[in-house]
Amino acid sequence: MAVDTGLAGEALADDIPALDGAHQRPTASLPIVHLIRISLYWLGLTAIDGAVGLFNQNRLNFGAFAPDPLEVGRIAFLMSIPVAIISILIQPTIGSISDYTVSRWGRRKPYIVIGSLLDLVFLAGIALSNSILMLAAFSALLAVSTNIARGPFQGYVPDLIAEKQVGLASALVGLMQILGNVTGFVLVTVAVLIGRIELAIFVVAIVELVTMIAVVARVPEGQPPKPRNGKSTMTIIREVWGTDVLQERSYVWLLASRFFFLMGGAILVNLILTYLKQTHELGQDAANSTNLVMLVTIVVANVLAIIPSARLSDRIGRKPVIYASCVIGFVGVGLAALAPSIPIAIVGGALFGAAAGTFLAVDWALMTDIIPKASSGRYMGLSNVATTSSTVIAVATGGLLLDAVNIAFGLGVGPRAAFLLGSAYFVIAAITLRPVVEPPSFARRAAGIPTG
Repeated sequence: MAVDTGLAGEALADDIPALDGAHQRPTASLPIVHLIRISLYWLGLTAIDGAVGLFNQNRLNFGAFAPDPLEVGRIAFLMSIPVAIISILIQPTIGSISDYTVSRWGRRKPYIVIGSLLDLVFLAGIALSNSILMLAAFSALLAVSTNIARGPFQGYVPDLIAEKQVGLASALVGLMQILGNVTGFVLVTVAVLIGRIELAIFVVAIVELVTMIAVVARVPEGQPPKPRNGKSTMTIIREVWGTDVLQERSYVWLLASRFFFLMGGAILVNLILTYLKQTHELGQDAANSTNLVMLVTIVVANVLAIIPSARLSDRIGRKPVIYASCVIGFVGVGLAALAPSIPIAIVGGALFGAAAGTFLAVDWALMTDIIPKASSGRYMGLSNVATTSSTVIAVATGGLLLDAVNIAFGLGVGPRAAFLLGSAYFVIAAITLRPVVEPPSFARRAAGIPTG
């Protein structure tokens, strides 16, 4: 049964890029203003991720939520489990349902609106939490709402992007994700320094609301919904986890590579305050201020890497650029792990930033090159299995290793061991990328270069 939300605001046909056959990439370029608007919602989503992650780190390391510093890793791991399970289940499921949805706003927008509005409620709950149980509960509820929006939105972007714009769109996606994390981190850091950390969460809620409106109000819906052919909603949900996905071997290997690459970065990001506090013995204000300096360095490296990486991948292919990002990430996180002082750790952070910017600019493009276009909501949603589980496994392996090494060798050694583990994950990411068969790039086809 089709879904009709009754929402007004159907896009004009002239605004929808022409499709090259049913459920293929559009052939007409999306207006650049629409490309920017749709990319902005990535900023809103990742601002939430960055702000809530750093907010929770502050609560665990400097609040009364985890009074024993030898249990920070374990508590962070336990908090991440329900968030991961919820995200893994909801994002691909709602994304797949949106592939079939019929509404006056198209197949993606209703879910983006509903998820974003629920985010506002649960973000308020996080900001006002006064115990570890409340913080964990509202973090889990936020995982429900944000993934209601995120799954369909991940499928929405491939619906609209012509092949010749994939490199640019991928660069914008990477840039907005980075700027979103920056927004979240900076808001929390400033709020800590003024003594009102909860204000950061309220502000980031406004950021997401504004970016959501920019997409929903002005960006057209691209692809038509898939025909249901009598399928019930439960049948569609069961299809999400069908084994036919395993036949897309390049897709599966790319998910594995993404999983390990993101684990390397997740250990750094999710344990950075613990590293600064325990290894370099900084207090809350100094740790957050130092984290801000490192963040600025990472962002500058991100921004410098994104556009050149995306353009280079259009010329020489996606995989060589991703291999380079794995090497740089390995060196950067390893250097931070072994750094005898803060300045050297910041250099390591800069190298990691360059690696992350390169990866974000190119991995998304390769993913959209590989997935079946008619089911982009399902496949992009399933990619969240790698994205979300990477954080949980990173916090589990890194956090538990951190606690164990601290107990065995003394407080402060554990974060170094965790970062070295993160560095090793970049090596595995490069190894699992090797079986991916990359489709010919648009630039090579356009130039008439043989691709066989």
